Amino acid sequence: MDLDNLDRQIRDGLSETFAWHEKTGIENTRKILREFKKNQVSGHCFHPAGGYGYSDLGRDLLDNIYAGVFKTQKAIVRTQFVSGTHALSTVLFGVLRSGDEMLSVTGEPYDTLRTVIGARVKQKGSLAEHGITYREVDFDRNGEVDLDKIKRAVGARTRLVYIQRSCGYSMRKTLLVEEIGRICETVKKAKPDCICFVDNCYGEFVEKTEPTEAGADIMAGSLIKNPGGGLAPSGGYIAGREELVEMAGFHYTAPGLGSAMGSAGGDAQKLLYQGLFLSPHITLQAVKTAIYAAALFSRLGYHVSPDERAARGDIIQRISLKTRAALIAFCQAVQENSPVDAYVSPTPGKVPGYQDDVIMAAGTFVQGASIELSADGPLRPPYTVYLQGGLTFEHGILALLACAKNIAKS
Repeated sequence: MDLDNLDRQIRDGLSETFAWHEKTGIENTRKILREFKKNQVSGHCFHPAGGYGYSDLGRDLLDNIYAGVFKTQKAIVRTQFVSGTHALSTVLFGVLRSGDEMLSVTGEPYDTLRTVIGARVKQKGSLAEHGITYREVDFDRNGEVDLDKIKRAVGARTRLVYIQRSCGYSMRKTLLVEEIGRICETVKKAKPDCICFVDNCYGEFVEKTEPTEAGADIMAGSLIKNPGGGLAPSGGYIAGREELVEMAGFHYTAPGLGSAMGSAGGDAQKLLYQGLFLSPHITLQAVKTAIYAAALFSRLGYHVSPDERAARGDIIQRISLKTRAALIAFCQAVQENSPVDAYVSPTPGKVPGYQDDVIMAAGTFVQGASIELSADGPLRPPYTVYLQGGLTFEHGILALLACAKNIAKS
């Protein structure tokens, strides 16, 4: 196996594909720069208020910038969100009430959200314990969104429709913004006051538009994924219609307080600004790494999804490695070729919120930051590894070639 020659062939063959995605990076950088200029960002924005965080100009301007970039009425951007799941949960508990129904129209949600819902995985404090019911609509037999079934499923009690943009730990497709728009249109025709809520994790700035520009009422995501640009130390965001974001804000802090409180603390404010500014470029690096991975491993005989030429809605690349040994070897090679904790050898184990043993490789500067190169997967057939991130494409190439070599020895 001449990997050096294969590497050259792949990179030469992907030049046009990369050029197309680079245009997206330019357009997304343009709209972020526009919002920075509009909101008159300056050095004093990077110094957060202490204590309660009242009148924190830097925090409030960053909220405005996110709202402008995502074309929404309001946004909340906070380091106190510990994960994307936390931000999503805040929306769900903020807008849903006892007797309401949540309808997932993209099949079973990501593992960690199942415990929030509590319909199948019993968990104290879940939506189910608060009297909120749950149903779901799966994709059709061809793996496409089933709009007819969605239309029929939206009922009188359906208060919120949940749309997961990314694939999660599944082999389902990741949705493009255009497809999310068709879902929202279908839902609104069935019930105009139903809330369309998008889990936007892994999807920000992969395309030129976002779900809230296509009809979504509200969305949420993590700052240690795409919008943090590899610099955000923690946090998440919520963006959407003002009324709904305010309701989520009351759950984030307390009723009556909402988003008027809570500052970033320390140097985090500057990192949130700088990370957002860099995020289209960093997201582009991750997308190019994912495309390269698809090209490399498909040529090595593995099933990949999406393929190297497919339109992309997130930064995740799935590679079905066929065996437990190959999945472990892949993740160990990623770890060995990371800038942090390269000496550590990951092993499968139990992770809170997940139903199977999981192996995770993430030698990242920010713990759990999946905009940095990382790989993980549940230890269940077809032993699919979920690759995401990459602060630099160059790092992605080196790590992936090492993965190929390590699998060959497994």
